[in-house]
Amino acid sequence: MPESNLAPYSEVLVDLQSLHAFVVAIWQAAGSEAREAQLVADHLVAANLAGHDSHGVGMIPRYMHACREGELKLNGHAELVRDAGAVLTLDGGHSFGQVVAYETIERGIARTKELGICALGLRNAHHIGRIGHWAEQCAQAGLVSFHFVNVAGDPLVAPFGGIDRRFGTNPFCAAFPRPGRPPLVLDFATSAIAAGKVRVAFNKGVETPAGALIDYDGTPTRDPGALFSECQHGALLAFGGAVAGHKGSGLAAMCEIFAGALTGGFTSHAETLVTTHAIVNGMFSVIVNPHAFDAPARDQQADAFVDWLKASRLEAGVDEILLPGEREDATRRVRGASGIPVDKESWAQILDAARAAGMSDAAIRPFLPR
Repeated sequence: MPESNLAPYSEVLVDLQSLHAFVVAIWQAAGSEAREAQLVADHLVAANLAGHDSHGVGMIPRYMHACREGELKLNGHAELVRDAGAVLTLDGGHSFGQVVAYETIERGIARTKELGICALGLRNAHHIGRIGHWAEQCAQAGLVSFHFVNVAGDPLVAPFGGIDRRFGTNPFCAAFPRPGRPPLVLDFATSAIAAGKVRVAFNKGVETPAGALIDYDGTPTRDPGALFSECQHGALLAFGGAVAGHKGSGLAAMCEIFAGALTGGFTSHAETLVTTHAIVNGMFSVIVNPHAFDAPARDQQADAFVDWLKASRLEAGVDEILLPGEREDATRRVRGASGIPVDKESWAQILDAARAAGMSDAAIRPFLPR
């Protein structure tokens, strides 16, 4: 991106409790019942708290547009479509993903505690947000889980060897609980970076990392406008780059099939492209009770491996080898104490969304940073 297009940006710092209360107020003003507004705020603010601003409160403006278009249904719940014992199929009905995914995982946890394992297919959910949130919900119950997600009908990522958008950022997540310690949580988009991180960069007027984007002609670019401006139609690349991009592309394809086809939802192709602000997710999850295995030394073996991993000699400039989830834990501590940073463009868009929900400036004023 040319230097002249790099606008300097600043941010507001919002108190954690105030931000949560503001999100609750926005969605209640829009028509959400108290429990729905609470779950949405819990999820979005938790994403910011963990450092994943791409999946946090900056999503509110797009959600509000989808709501006004009738594509995001308020006050809906996950519908159980089929109960096959250890396999459950649920339909989100385009309701808030923060609600229907929570309800789906709740069912899965209960069934896993009963049977030792449960496979869940959730389809037609509006954006379910940061997938690690659902793996952490399982881990809090002492359960192992892994999750495949597709972003149905919203292709932003080029397949390895191609330059056209063909699938979504299709995240994968897995978590392993550890008694008395934070769980190991691996959560990543199969694209080089999440689309939301490109949106944040676009709002800030800064470049994206090298190797993440191509323009319409397939030329590498660092301009987030290649994905988010109205006049450009570039694509994200799958993770792995030129050497190992086939791995990210292959995993993204399997996420599409598992979460979109296996669950009874839909996959991305010419007939299913979403033309509104809606974000439709499918999720295939497997939850396992670790106590169902004959593994008396499970925790000792896990700890021994972690110690072995962290004892490696370090590269120059590296202070510590981090486990999956440790960066998020550290960010939670910092932001929990100092507040949540939101870039000013995203904050302005959130205020506009609050007004669109029906909040007056007087109602908004108590939530503004002081």
